[in-house]
Amino acid sequence: MSAVNLPVLFVSDLVVLPGMVVPVELDEASRAAIDAARSSSEGRLLVAPRLEDRYASYGVIASVERVGRLSGGGPAAVLKAEGRGRIGSGVTGPGAALWVEVEPVEEVVTDRARELAEEYKRLVVAVLQRREAWQVIDTVHRMTDPGAIADAAGYAPYLSHDRKRELLETPDVEARLETLITWTREHLAEVEVADKIGEDVREGMEKTQREYLLRQQLAAIRKELGEDQPDGADDYRGRIEAADVPDAVREALLRELDKLERSSDQSPETAWIRTWLDTVLELPWRVTTQDSTDVEEARRVLDADHHGLDEVKERIVEYLAVRARRAERGLQVVGGRGSGAVVLLAGPPGVGKTSLGESVARTLGRKFVRVALGGVRDEAEIRGHRRTYVGALPGRIVRAIKEAGSMNPVVLLDEVDKVGADYRGDPAAALLEVLDPAQNHTFRDHYLELDLDLSDVLFIATANVVEQIPSALLDRMELVTLDGYTEDDKVAIARDFLLPRQLERAALTADEVTVTDAALRELAANYTREAGVRQMERLIARALRKAATRLALGEQAPLTVDEPDLRDLLGRARFTPESHERTSVPGVATGLAVTGLGGDVLFIEASAHDGPAGLTLTGQLGEVMKESAQIALSFVRANAERLGVDPAVLDRAIHVHVPAGAVPKDGPSAGVTMVTALTSLATGRPVRSEVGMTGEVTLNGRVLPIGGVKQKLLAAQRAGLTEVFLPQRNEADLDDVPDDVRAAVTVHLVGDVLDVVTGALTAAAEGAGASAA
Repeated sequence: MSAVNLPVLFVSDLVVLPGMVVPVELDEASRAAIDAARSSSEGRLLVAPRLEDRYASYGVIASVERVGRLSGGGPAAVLKAEGRGRIGSGVTGPGAALWVEVEPVEEVVTDRARELAEEYKRLVVAVLQRREAWQVIDTVHRMTDPGAIADAAGYAPYLSHDRKRELLETPDVEARLETLITWTREHLAEVEVADKIGEDVREGMEKTQREYLLRQQLAAIRKELGEDQPDGADDYRGRIEAADVPDAVREALLRELDKLERSSDQSPETAWIRTWLDTVLELPWRVTTQDSTDVEEARRVLDADHHGLDEVKERIVEYLAVRARRAERGLQVVGGRGSGAVVLLAGPPGVGKTSLGESVARTLGRKFVRVALGGVRDEAEIRGHRRTYVGALPGRIVRAIKEAGSMNPVVLLDEVDKVGADYRGDPAAALLEVLDPAQNHTFRDHYLELDLDLSDVLFIATANVVEQIPSALLDRMELVTLDGYTEDDKVAIARDFLLPRQLERAALTADEVTVTDAALRELAANYTREAGVRQMERLIARALRKAATRLALGEQAPLTVDEPDLRDLLGRARFTPESHERTSVPGVATGLAVTGLGGDVLFIEASAHDGPAGLTLTGQLGEVMKESAQIALSFVRANAERLGVDPAVLDRAIHVHVPAGAVPKDGPSAGVTMVTALTSLATGRPVRSEVGMTGEVTLNGRVLPIGGVKQKLLAAQRAGLTEVFLPQRNEADLDDVPDDVRAAVTVHLVGDVLDVVTGALTAAAEGAGASAA
């Protein structure tokens, strides 16, 4: 087809495709194009989209059907698009319109185009059926020309102007139909999704409306029956909807709420359900605190709170250092689960186990909760009571989480060795799940009956006697021992921590009352004999109260409490070195033992008198110590010649006594002490007063290793002993002993009990003189 010259009408908000009949509002430029078209011999014009960045390359050749006014009064023209035209160069023409050369586009229809047209018609009909546009569907069915079918997309509201311009600029029929098929399928998929969402929303609204109607009817029925709905049911539903809880917990809450709404105020179940709902809603299911991982600051806090205890501080700092590195590398920062963070602080009373837990919480920036387990004998105290019991409550672990207000607090399980067992169950066995990193992420309390994640809780347990903890429970904890303080440590602790605290409690200042280091050392040496500093703090408080009384009676400040003043303030010293006095006669040896209060010295006395040969044991000894006495006597008899003992001396009635008979005693570390005492008795040579010893002995005289080396050496230093015999195989334990203790006490490592006897007994002449005296 030959090119023709036509005036151009540019439209901005409309894309006209062949076959369309559209009204066009006229301005000055468009009116010039309409007038030029009506006055020309062709009677037609070119309608093209107005583009900002370029001129359009295609338009539609249209005829002017009518010129008139719109309903608003503005001038307009109705145009009928006939076919595509490729826009050429500009030409001159009459009037004020812009004229261009236009080459009509001839469409080629192929069998492939007819097949694509039928496919597109099916898709268009599917779209129109959703809109229920039945008349338009009939029109589409009557269309047969593939090009006309494709260009009818100009009326499609779901196609953007950009896509319609793309169709206008695609003269090939097959390409247009393929593009339209793709776009229409996408639109159908979007419509289906939107319809599904709309249907779901509609169903949800209908369900909500139906439930509301049913609840109103239920309320009316209850009112007629005199069974009003329990108070607060609507409030609980609002709280549950607003609560930030896991999905499983929300489902359980809604189930219980349904039970509450079906119950009446007269039902006893109502109070149980309401209490359960309150408990679950008050738990901090998704609340956690941000950990501080500043290792240097952590060590500074620990040093400021506690003197010494380097092993414990290092363990805590290691834990923080690992968390910090995992956080820096984008790894999951684990809490208790798999991190080995269940620490057991074991040691005598007063060494600072509980206050260490508080310092750990402050170091981490976590909440701190203390759970006292001393005397707990009911398993339900740990796991909670079943809700079928009257007055049921959750266990102490759940209550601790609730009290902390976060899911990652520091929980101190205090006195875990004092947990007992009876007919109500074994609380220690219930603690196994709590402290096991492989299980506690799904801890299930009997009262809640919901999985509670304890994996990020940092558990710290304390105990005085590790041997009283069940082995299965002990296996789940990392043991860190706090064996007690040296005399220098106690003076430093008293000066830096105890004295300032007691001054504040007594409403005194350091300018009014001062306590000298000599007085503090006298308190530590002769007024107390404990592993910790609890009794020492009580004595400091007592001295400050008396000082405050003196100031109130008119004595002038400042008051200085020195060593000589302690007798007036506190009375005489309670402890004096007694080892020299006790061992001045043959048959008495000084042993070392570990009790629940720390290390202590233990005197073992042996005597012989006429009567049938035999062994009498007194002092509330346990089975192990009784066996040690039998072994010791058998060894001395079997090795009498090597020990320089007359066998006839031991064929008398032998009596072994351990003083403080009201205190039960047992343990496998008194063997060498009993051998030494019996040898001293048989030879008449007293044991040196400055010597202490510990270790178990075999029938052939081998000295076996024992435990509690650090505590025993601390006790030896407190008692004024300067030499201690230890088993050879306990040499590695000396690494944990403070340097000042090792400097004050000379340690002899022995493997044969004969070495102990040789080193502990006085010389023969010296012993004879003592015996004669």
